[in-house]
Amino acid sequence: MVCITASFSGSRDFTLEKYRELCQVLLDQYTITTVRDYLSEKPSGNTAILRHDVDRKIMNALRIADLEHGIGICSTYYFRYPHTFNPEILRKILGFGHEIGYHYEVLSKTKGDYPKAIALFEQEFGEFRKICPVDTICMHGRPLSPLDNRDLWKQYNFRTFGLKGEAFLSMSGVEYFTDTGRSWNGKNNLSDFVGAGRPLEQPETTDDLINLIREKQFPNLYLTTHPERWSHSIGSHFVNYGTDIIFNISKKIIRKVRQ
Repeated sequence: MVCITASFSGSRDFTLEKYRELCQVLLDQYTITTVRDYLSEKPSGNTAILRHDVDRKIMNALRIADLEHGIGICSTYYFRYPHTFNPEILRKILGFGHEIGYHYEVLSKTKGDYPKAIALFEQEFGEFRKICPVDTICMHGRPLSPLDNRDLWKQYNFRTFGLKGEAFLSMSGVEYFTDTGRSWNGKNNLSDFVGAGRPLEQPETTDDLINLIREKQFPNLYLTTHPERWSHSIGSHFVNYGTDIIFNISKKIIRKVRQ
């Protein structure tokens, strides 16, 4: 208990304050864009794509969206259906100028039944389009499911739904970092990879990532966060910290079982 408490008290990473610091560094060196605009415009020069996978705690997503809006950033938010699908919150985030997308997991939900999965995709996707335009989608990786939801597009074509792209499959030539598992180095990551997998550079903390961004000018930087991880108070920071520890232990067990 003493070791855990000491570690926690010395860690103020994954807070809104730290996220603001990260954003300020990005603003100094990059043009920041959404997934949709990156795929549509193919910008030249140093570009940073910001993506948020809203798996839980939708109010955290609203707080981050508000923070970004306040400093002049537009990014992409992917919501699960029905878990984080809240029309009022979606409209508020859209009103800040951000992109809204669908965080699909239909292959996992239907236990690998492709016809049922594509029918469910069409149904859930339609609910999003009742609220706002949706131009890109992003798979949700369920740690407890052995299925990869991206495999749906091995049998079907997402462009038949009028989509510009899929946040994993449509990306190439980017240096990708995600906060999955409360680290930026992918050590607790089961499925959140773009391209060849783990990046050559493997920062542990957000400070490590900030220093790396300052030292290296990646032509195209792609960052993903999970808003439920970024705390707005001491109490939420403690809860998020403990939750991530439990999830990471579970992921290690799942990885060993699958191996």
